[in-house]
Amino acid sequence: MNVAATAPAKKPAPGDGALAQRLRRAIAGEVLFDAGARGRYSTDASIYQIEPIGVVVPKTDDDLRAALAIAREERLPVLPRGAGTSQCGQTVGAALVIDGSKYLDKIVAFDAAARTVTVEPGIVLDRLNAWLRPHGLWFPVDVSTSAQATIGGMAGNNSCGARSIEYGNMVHNVLGVDAILADGTEAHFGPLDDAKKSNVLAPIAARLEAIALAERDEIALRYPKVLRRVGGYNLDIFHPQSVRPYTADGTVNLAHLLVGSEGTLAYSRRIALKLAPLPKHKVLGVVNFPSFHQAMALTQHIVKLAPTAVELVDRTMIDLARENPAFRPIVDAALIGRPEALLLTEFAGEDRAEQRARLEDLVALMGDLGLPGSVVEMTEPAPQRDLWEVRKAGLNIMMSMKGDGKPVSFIEDCAVPLEHLADYTQRLTDVFAKHGTKGTWYAHASVGTLHVRPILDMRRDGAAKMRAIAEEAAAMVREYKGAYSGEHGDGLVRSEWVAWQFGPRLARAFEAVKAALDPEGRMNPGKIVRPPKMDDRSLFRFAPGYATPPLETALDWSEWATRENANGFAAAVEMCNNNGHCRKFDAGTMCPSYRVTRDEAHLTRGRANTLRLALSGQLGPDALAADAVAEALDLCVSCKGCKRECPTGVDMARMKTEVLYRRAKRNGLRRFDKLVAYLPRYAPRAAKLAWLLNLRDRVPGARALGEKVLGVAAKRSLPRWRSDTFFGASAGRAPAPAGGREVALFVDTFTNAFEPENAHAALRVLAAAGYRVHVLAPERGGRPLCCGRTFLAAGLVDEAKAEARRTLAALAPLAARGVPILGLEPSCLFSFRDEFQAMGLGAEAKALAAHTFMFEEFLAREKKAGRLALKLKPLPAKRALLHGHCHQKAFDAPRAGGARPDTRARDRADRIELLRHGRRVRLRGEALRGLDGNGRTRAIARRPQGRPRRHRHRRRHLVPPPDQGRRAARGAPRRARTGDGAGGVGAPRQAQPRPARRRPAPPARSARTAAARRARVRSRRRSRARRRRRRAGRAAIRARPPPRHGRRRRAARPAARDRSRPPLSACPRPVRSRQTARSCAAGSIDCAGRGGSAPHAPCSRNIPRQAWGTARSERR
Repeated sequence: MNVAATAPAKKPAPGDGALAQRLRRAIAGEVLFDAGARGRYSTDASIYQIEPIGVVVPKTDDDLRAALAIAREERLPVLPRGAGTSQCGQTVGAALVIDGSKYLDKIVAFDAAARTVTVEPGIVLDRLNAWLRPHGLWFPVDVSTSAQATIGGMAGNNSCGARSIEYGNMVHNVLGVDAILADGTEAHFGPLDDAKKSNVLAPIAARLEAIALAERDEIALRYPKVLRRVGGYNLDIFHPQSVRPYTADGTVNLAHLLVGSEGTLAYSRRIALKLAPLPKHKVLGVVNFPSFHQAMALTQHIVKLAPTAVELVDRTMIDLARENPAFRPIVDAALIGRPEALLLTEFAGEDRAEQRARLEDLVALMGDLGLPGSVVEMTEPAPQRDLWEVRKAGLNIMMSMKGDGKPVSFIEDCAVPLEHLADYTQRLTDVFAKHGTKGTWYAHASVGTLHVRPILDMRRDGAAKMRAIAEEAAAMVREYKGAYSGEHGDGLVRSEWVAWQFGPRLARAFEAVKAALDPEGRMNPGKIVRPPKMDDRSLFRFAPGYATPPLETALDWSEWATRENANGFAAAVEMCNNNGHCRKFDAGTMCPSYRVTRDEAHLTRGRANTLRLALSGQLGPDALAADAVAEALDLCVSCKGCKRECPTGVDMARMKTEVLYRRAKRNGLRRFDKLVAYLPRYAPRAAKLAWLLNLRDRVPGARALGEKVLGVAAKRSLPRWRSDTFFGASAGRAPAPAGGREVALFVDTFTNAFEPENAHAALRVLAAAGYRVHVLAPERGGRPLCCGRTFLAAGLVDEAKAEARRTLAALAPLAARGVPILGLEPSCLFSFRDEFQAMGLGAEAKALAAHTFMFEEFLAREKKAGRLALKLKPLPAKRALLHGHCHQKAFDAPRAGGARPDTRARDRADRIELLRHGRRVRLRGEALRGLDGNGRTRAIARRPQGRPRRHRHRRRHLVPPPDQGRRAARGAPRRARTGDGAGGVGAPRQAQPRPARRRPAPPARSARTAAARRARVRSRRRSRARRRRRRAGRAAIRARPPPRHGRRRRAARPAARDRSRPPLSACPRPVRSRQTARSCAAGSIDCAGRGGSAPHAPCSRNIPRQAWGTARSERR
């Protein structure tokens, strides 16, 4: 076969300044050509790292067309990119990266009756399904990275998901693609008959059909006859070989050729999807197996029960999941004894009784197969959902291994027929042992695709072992007539094996397909056709010469120490495997700054990459203290959400402290940093001048002066100093009964200086419960104890250690006696459990951590143990939602205390309007946040189930849109119900049935008439009273004597609210009151604002002042 010669693309020049300027003039989106941005986009979740030319983040289709046109004129290679979660290196390359995940994420068209939706490539799967949920529909290709994966990336990769046995792969669920070809031509890829009528696609379609016809026999011989086959191009759409037809009627759809092409043929601008009804009822059976081999051997029998999913979890993954505090109770609930493997078997359908009957069939089947009592039955949604979340985090859980060796992705999704699955896994395990390693197994047992990753050290001999293992695994896959690439695509790691899998004739046919659509070979070069070697070490993230020089650290990182990194700091940074779990927008905490800006630089992954590049010298000498690193970490609010929610345990808050320490050593501190850092030192003296310091928020010009001199943002309201501090008040002690159980109350700096009433209330509660309270008060003339949090936030680790040692000396004797130590401020109290360990304070610090509790955590624990002698009254409401502090969630304090926080956004009863880029998208059960066109957060909540009440005043905890008045904001829900602007969808929404409300029987007609008459009388009286007050006020103003200078002084009027000012709410929960915002914002230095910036409430810090204003709720 003759393949047309292609002109080579222009040799890329990373960071080309002239090219960057040209792109900035041509597009309204973002152009990122600096070294830090290129470094962050040089990796994905694979082992590879290739520096791109630059990055373009288009805002509109016109931006996209302009960027592609400039690349065409400059003959530059182009690399489409979504979330960057690829495991095989599809989204890295020496090209102009076009990131469509930030702005090109709208829903374009929707037809509920036809069950179709058309979307832009950057929309995330979870967000799409949340939008579809009220219509009773979903897009069923539910990949494990559904919270991060974009539809464009899934189409490019031909993703599959856990339920492909029921719904098929991505290729089976794509109806059409609007694409831009490399030469700028725009075409709709759909049914072949329509393509033949198109002037643009007709010659291309004829050429593709001719290639397929010429290789018909080779296609029949070489293409694997399994469902999971995503290698090469889908040239078999003309002569289908898959066990599941591409189309229901057997016709050819050219869109299926673009699916799985990894961006090598065209840029997909619009993607039309086939939807499925949401299953109404699900049940889950967790089968516990005493051996891994037995689990694999019996899978073929379980599949005969027609489940929607059968997923494997092996012993290694079980153990790693149980090490994560968030996953441990979930996994324990699914275990019977100590199994070597689990099979998660799900049944779903319309009839609940039918699904329970099928679950009983599974129990009976396992009994017949010799494993009675091996099934844990889960019929309620909550435990099923939790366990599926653990399974979805499988890859990331595996990557949480510490040390130089890590599970490496290169043979992780080979697919073999089920009858050979047990033999294949056993033989491959023997291959691992032969090369001195082992593998971890999990994933899609139902379709014969198991994710297995041998543990290799890619800094040393990992590349050689990778090649040897791959060759033996490939031979086995061919022997079993399976697919070498079964789910995660080809990319850099498997494209080399395409020719081996399909043979030389089909390899040349693939080159001809690429030449037909991309003659110059500029679309994502090096993937599928003409690839580099998979073990080319120059392309690795840890390339030859990669090293992190020894570094003196302020904190203890020995937990991560390896041979390469003796002190462990660099190894802790390298724990990030770029899986992108931090890109999620669900109800968790991680990562608040990214949720506001949606910039890769402000992502936990982006920050970790920046630190890795700085530590290894790729950003220049002493880059760790440079401005580029400081800017990447600047918006990190130290919420510690990543410490708990990142499956690999990246603690960015601790890493930021280390960086700030080095930066403070080199550059010193700003005035604002000193003002905040030394707050505990001067707080007792400041309390004596509370009246003077509080004038800052009331005297005109004081705010602006404070911003100029001290760096405290003028738009930010500060906590009010109190002269009646807790330790200064003589009534700061509460009587306690003799002989009661001992507890100690640690009153932090904020509570003492700003909210002493909270400490007094805590004392009264403890006394009423019969406890003898030790108040840790300072000696006369001495300073109160301090956790050192404010010093850590400024990078003054030495000062923080001094405060920590002083506090530890006072608390250690109590902890040694087993006395519980209670705190009121989470960021302070939890430093005893975390930062005291990081500062290397020894065994006493560990003992103290075991005896520290939040006040409410302690009471809940005591009540659960039956020791709380406190007469509690029931709440007036049946359900209470807890807005926990970010550090509470990071340490799972609410759950540990007995409360179960409402962390599942999809379980909320509220109907939310998520405002994205100025468009209203009506959701049920999504996060309370949205972003406007400037990347800022807005939120409007509605009453559960039905129309909102017509209040005269806005609910206090809501933040109004910055560009609309109160009336417009109230009217937004009505406009959304008509479908106007709903995420770009022009068709009106279908009306949702409202549940019937139970109302009391109406009173008699005479009673109603009398009540209405009385109401009218009261209304007239109120109106007359208001008029009288207005007249009296005007008369009093006229009667005032003129000022001495002769000019009439106008009465002071409150400043009109600046409607153009954006709201102050980037927190995962809306601000509910001034007290909530103040206690969270000033209770920790992490929330106290920063010079030249204005923090948001309740748990952020350091948001640029150009982006934030003052929330109306705070003003009240």
